[in-house]
Amino acid sequence: MMKSDPAAGFQMDTARRYPDLDTLSRALAQDIAIDLRAAIKSRGLASLVVPGGRTPVQFFGYLRAQELDWSRVCVALADERWVEASDPQSNEKLVRDSLLQGPAAKARFIGLKNAAPSPDMGAVAAWETFARVPRPFDRVILGMGDDGHTASLFPGSPNLPHALNPNAAAACVGMRAPVIPQARLSLNLSALLDARGVILLINGESKWQRLIAACAPGEVADMPVRGILHQHRTPISVLWSP
Repeated sequence: MMKSDPAAGFQMDTARRYPDLDTLSRALAQDIAIDLRAAIKSRGLASLVVPGGRTPVQFFGYLRAQELDWSRVCVALADERWVEASDPQSNEKLVRDSLLQGPAAKARFIGLKNAAPSPDMGAVAAWETFARVPRPFDRVILGMGDDGHTASLFPGSPNLPHALNPNAAAACVGMRAPVIPQARLSLNLSALLDARGVILLINGESKWQRLIAACAPGEVADMPVRGILHQHRTPISVLWSP
């Protein structure tokens, strides 16, 4: 089993703490807009990988209001529930409804759900769509679950050892969550770290305690977010609010 190396990665005293989620979301939107503008100026295109879930919704609202040449921004998902894009649980629906509105609707969006009968069968086709996304990604934004998962890299998922293999090629992988809808598709660890910077967005006291646990030594498979926190390949920032 792959063990984490806390000395190689994120240190708790570098976490950026905010008084509330609204303040965090506003500051993050401003920072990401600066990063995307710089990428557009330097390379002509910018790429942003975003999570699903409730925590980033306020951030999405602030980001879509930023002045950007959105036609030069590629937005992609870190993971997806294997449901139709019209389903209320779809991450694609969340991003389209919360972020890709107004001027931000001009962004090029890369979804993960496709016509394959299962995530395992659709993983290769999903990753092929990322050929249109500039890499390294300019920014990857992730969340963290109470079980230590990030993206859809869940403890106990049958494909987890492959997904966490730091030597694997960047790819999408079929995953299985412990809750419905269980079938998921996720970028693997190599893909998530193929970035100029990763931001871990955390909200709530319980998540802060889980972050402390994740920063301690232990098996990466027990808390897959350790694969992000305990590496030295890609700069990592952690933003937290109560």
